[in-house]
Amino acid sequence: MRKFLFILLLLFAERSFSQHVDSLFLSKDTLHQVTVQAFLSNKNWKDVPASVTVINQKELSNISTTSLLPAINAVAGVRMEERSPGSYRLSIRGSTLRSPFGVRNVKIYWNEIPLTDGGGNTYLNLVDVNQLTGAEIIKGPSASMYGAGTGGVLLLKSNQPFLAAKANIFNTSVSAGSFNLLNEQVGWIHQQNNFTSNLQQSHLQSDGYRQQSAMRKDVLKWDGALQSKKQQFDFLFFYTDLFYQTPGGLTKAQMLQNPQSARPAAGTTPGAVQQQAAIYNKTVFGGLNHQFKISGSVSTETSLMLNHTSFTNPAITNYENRDETNTGIRTKIIFHKKINATDFQWITGGEWLYNHARIDDYGNKNGQPDTLQLKDDLYANQCFGFSQVQINYLRWSLNTGISFNNQSLHYKRLTDVNTDYFTTQNKNIAAPRIALLYKIDPYISLYALAAKGFSPPSLAEVHPQDRIFHSELQPEYGWNFETAVKGDILHHRLQFDIAVYDFELHDAIVIRNNALGQQYFVNAGSISEKGAELWLKYHLITHSDNFISVMNIWSSYTYQPYYFSAYTQGINNYSGNAVTGVPKNNWVIGIDLETKKNLYFNIQYTQTSSLPLDDANDEYADASHLLQAKMVKHFSIQKIHLHLFAGADNLLNELYSLGNDINAAARRFYNPAAKRNFYVGLNLNF
Repeated sequence: MRKFLFILLLLFAERSFSQHVDSLFLSKDTLHQVTVQAFLSNKNWKDVPASVTVINQKELSNISTTSLLPAINAVAGVRMEERSPGSYRLSIRGSTLRSPFGVRNVKIYWNEIPLTDGGGNTYLNLVDVNQLTGAEIIKGPSASMYGAGTGGVLLLKSNQPFLAAKANIFNTSVSAGSFNLLNEQVGWIHQQNNFTSNLQQSHLQSDGYRQQSAMRKDVLKWDGALQSKKQQFDFLFFYTDLFYQTPGGLTKAQMLQNPQSARPAAGTTPGAVQQQAAIYNKTVFGGLNHQFKISGSVSTETSLMLNHTSFTNPAITNYENRDETNTGIRTKIIFHKKINATDFQWITGGEWLYNHARIDDYGNKNGQPDTLQLKDDLYANQCFGFSQVQINYLRWSLNTGISFNNQSLHYKRLTDVNTDYFTTQNKNIAAPRIALLYKIDPYISLYALAAKGFSPPSLAEVHPQDRIFHSELQPEYGWNFETAVKGDILHHRLQFDIAVYDFELHDAIVIRNNALGQQYFVNAGSISEKGAELWLKYHLITHSDNFISVMNIWSSYTYQPYYFSAYTQGINNYSGNAVTGVPKNNWVIGIDLETKKNLYFNIQYTQTSSLPLDDANDEYADASHLLQAKMVKHFSIQKIHLHLFAGADNLLNELYSLGNDINAAARRFYNPAAKRNFYVGLNLNF
């Protein structure tokens, strides 16, 4: 921390530079022109009374060409993990207590179309990072127009702008790297004044660092938009065929002995290699978003979603086949009127998400289905209505809203004789939010907010690996109070965002393991989540005539001293213990450099403090130090643009676990990440 403050002091003491700024650089890399879409704000990032981070396309591609992880982990308060290639977890201002795998308690939308299903799960690993143009992350309970949730919201974007003249852009890229990595994409973008189309195909494969960690992903995506004078239709279709092996967790002794090994056999329980543990996911997704301008003050926006997933999971102790159908609708009516110095916006609407899952469980005999164990039929519905008001008057901005949330789960075990459907429900749970912002001057804003977070258990938590329907599981809830200051000063050279918050969470949902190592969930009493986040970006050099024409230094710091304020499990009292899976400190610092010879360089260093691996706090993962770098050389010949790039990950050759299995049976906490590795590639546009 002292090093960070010293660097910051040097930056403030830096002499003034010429006011001549490369306009292309500013349009790509500074935040003073960035507009936030979250909460339908359509305002500059520093004038939005919420903790929202915008990630642009350049930041998505600064390090990796295969994953969202490096760009997302550069955001203060956000942690994305990868237990093995293709297996992601995402946590916003909280722990991974609820996510042994997958993404839960975080709502995700793509071009305003819901990706999260009615069961509360999102297959984020179906998305190819190369097919995105940006993202926004709302941190903490969002409430109002995004409904229930204590984690946050991720808004993915792949929109292309309309152009006055027709344009066709063809692009292709290929890269290769360590562990037989191969990544390939081909795309065609068409743009004109009332129609855009983006058709892309991608293929990604790798043998993985560990045994039983190979993966392959094929994606075909088509999205675009059609507009008329009063209407616009945005569409999104994709098909993803995803396969990745799951090597399983290791004990610390096993990791130190051979970090590349998969989970070995233990007693009568076979290992991951023998059971050919893996995930097979084939998903077809279709979505449509319709905007209609009824008058100068009134408009509507409606999204429709339909998808089907075929999911197969040979695991250590069972072989699961799952067939899922999901559909959803989201609609809102927007009234927007400006009267003199007052800008008034009122949004009201609702969202309904539906999931039907047929789950068949078999024994796993060396990677093949064996004796039938059970067949389950499950239905999940989530719906909410909301209303939100936003008023801007001179230097003040008020955003307030409320949602009323409903969830129902219907379950029947088809292999049980003479049983009816069992139902659990949560009805009309209110989740209010109020936020007030004051612009101290045109460059600095101060805001405060209060929001109630409410998150019902997801389908995967009520129906976990132990295959018992846990109807006793209750929603978690709590109030979040937050204040922050953010600004854009020194002629747009320095941007900053500093936030502190206090979120007291009750009936928190945490993961446990039974004697067979199967996961299930319980309510853990209450958790105190007080924290602070700091983000800074300084444009050290912005002069196109210099050899180094652009140089940015940026940093994010997260402080999360979370603890269980009341948590008793049987005879064990964990009150006062640090919350499992949450590092107390996380610091990221990066440098972006550009030369007048079209050479680009990015380096990112991440320091994560030690973190508890179980609720008893009797084992901690060691602190980690991760260094990543990427270099790009750009060539242009008339309308042909060529990018050659090379990159490296874990340059310090750290032995660390990027995705820990918390509260794991037999203390198999660790999923070792790859040691030092490299990649090279090229991208061609014409």
